[in-house]
Amino acid sequence: MGIKLRDVIYEVGGGIPDHKSFKAAQTGGPIGGCLPSSLLDLPIDYESLTQAGAMMGSGGLIVMDESTCMVDVAKYFLTFAQSESCGKCVPCRVGSKQMLEIMEDIAAGRGEMEHLDQLQYLSKLLKMGSLCALGGGTPNPVLSTLEHFRHEYEEHILDKHCSAGVCKSLVVAPCQNTCPLGTPVPQYVGLIAKGAFQEALDLVREDNPFPGVCGRVCPRPCESACRRGTVDEPVAICDLKRFIADEVSLPEGSAPVVVAAEDLGKVAVIGSGPAGLTAAYHLAKQGCRVTVFEALPVVGGMMAVGIPEYRLPREVLNSEIRAIEELAVQIHTGMRIGKDIDLDELLARGFRAVFVAVGAHQSNKLGIPGEERQGVLHGTNFLRDVNLNGQLSMAGRSVAVVGGGDVAIDAARSALRLAAREVHVVYRRSSEEMPAQQAEIRAAAEEGVKFHYLAAPKQVLGGNGAVEGLECIRMQLGGWDSSGRRRPEPVAGSEFHLDVDVLIPAIGQSPDLGLFNGNGHGDLVNRGLIMADRRTMATQRPGVFAGGDAVTGPATVIQAIAAGAKAAKSMVRYLKGEELFISPGLPDKTRPPEADSWSPAEGGTARSRMPELDPERRKRDFREVETGLTRQSAVREAGRCLRCDWEE
Repeated sequence: MGIKLRDVIYEVGGGIPDHKSFKAAQTGGPIGGCLPSSLLDLPIDYESLTQAGAMMGSGGLIVMDESTCMVDVAKYFLTFAQSESCGKCVPCRVGSKQMLEIMEDIAAGRGEMEHLDQLQYLSKLLKMGSLCALGGGTPNPVLSTLEHFRHEYEEHILDKHCSAGVCKSLVVAPCQNTCPLGTPVPQYVGLIAKGAFQEALDLVREDNPFPGVCGRVCPRPCESACRRGTVDEPVAICDLKRFIADEVSLPEGSAPVVVAAEDLGKVAVIGSGPAGLTAAYHLAKQGCRVTVFEALPVVGGMMAVGIPEYRLPREVLNSEIRAIEELAVQIHTGMRIGKDIDLDELLARGFRAVFVAVGAHQSNKLGIPGEERQGVLHGTNFLRDVNLNGQLSMAGRSVAVVGGGDVAIDAARSALRLAAREVHVVYRRSSEEMPAQQAEIRAAAEEGVKFHYLAAPKQVLGGNGAVEGLECIRMQLGGWDSSGRRRPEPVAGSEFHLDVDVLIPAIGQSPDLGLFNGNGHGDLVNRGLIMADRRTMATQRPGVFAGGDAVTGPATVIQAIAAGAKAAKSMVRYLKGEELFISPGLPDKTRPPEADSWSPAEGGTARSRMPELDPERRKRDFREVETGLTRQSAVREAGRCLRCDWEE
């Protein structure tokens, strides 16, 4: 009695398997409550659990990760409790049945926000009027999940979406459900299997103007959810998207024809990254006259200055940007918000709405002695210089990169290509916890990057103001933090030195929003991020919308694209004087006639491997590492799809 929930889960149980995140723990059996991560330090005893809305019960403990839908969990336990009702008292016999019907409606996408109040009311009746503990405890799973996971109920009701991919009525296919943009993966993969490459690309570009970019740099959440992975290996969804983008060229005049019912007027987009350009793409297709303002001298935001050419060739990015410009989108570079142009000024110039998507370009500091020395180049600044100045050289230099994300790996591999003598990556946690894409980490190791795991920088060494070394200290994994990861703790007396003359900190980025605070727009900013409604992307200012990294913090390209697409929909509704958010309908799950003729490749069929340049050849130049699938391998790979969207 009294042991913390966290200690049982992480110390005794060993943590969450497969590097997944803790979501909830359920104690007390079917009439117990579900406890979120904020209560992980709760002592396990009768009083504490009861106060938290759970109960001791028989001492059982169920631990759930992010693949669990809390609406489904509450429905499951309510189903059991309702079936066990003896029927002697009306509140339990009738009330539990009504609650279950409401929960079934919510899980099926038929729910209404009023249902949440009804569940609270019925729960109160059951607790007050039931004759036994079963009836009084029946509402516990519903009440605890409503309290701690209300956003999942709202997601089911308002967005018709189950982020865990469990509630079948709301899920077309796991891959499509997991994609932040909701890309119709099975449909375009099926078109590739039939050799209909142009149709496949057209389908992707309906929502995503950057198929070639995403086919190269997306972290592939769709593949993590692919059910083919339970048979052998996931379908190479991302590689297939890249294939159609490369196979079907985008000649001049390839942009979609805009046939708008009305001229919606002038709108401004601040920032030409993936969020900004995606918003411009959709706004222009809806009849808006779009002007994009970009602070950098080039278009593309972090796609242009934050991703090296060996991953994303500039011509690929530029061709997709040109297709957006062909929609009559005007782009002005070298225009910085708050300095060259202001939000109020834009609105005064006749722009009816503004979308702010300035990204997160400001590199975070390490906060260690000597960080101001010459030779310390922060990650995003270094990559920007590499992309804007091809003559940058690291010849003969020894480089240390601190961090474990994609920026850190990109910086390390770029330094090698700039002729660095050796490159070290220092990361304070274990290799299993490194957040960068595993394929990028593997490629960096093949090219000769040296990894120092469980190590942290302590101070930058040197004289005359220049970097002459990096003092590090060994780390060990201690207790568990709020994210469910073990905290790295320094090992006393374990200091060691790296003989380097260049240090590249890459421990995260943040938006540079100082100009907002200094120009009367402080009401838009909170804790270093722009405040915007997550469903409409609207800020507190009428006509001003925001999205991307400046709202969420550093995220992925596909997440930024999704934010831009969502903002464009809301902006069009705003310009038309309509309600900003309209709940989408249920997904169309009609089984087409061709479903019966689809025959996926049998289990054990090997996944098509993306060809790559030899590490020794590629590590000294910026040629694209991955060379692309052939037609034959792409068609064969697409044929491995199980077509989950056609399930009975």
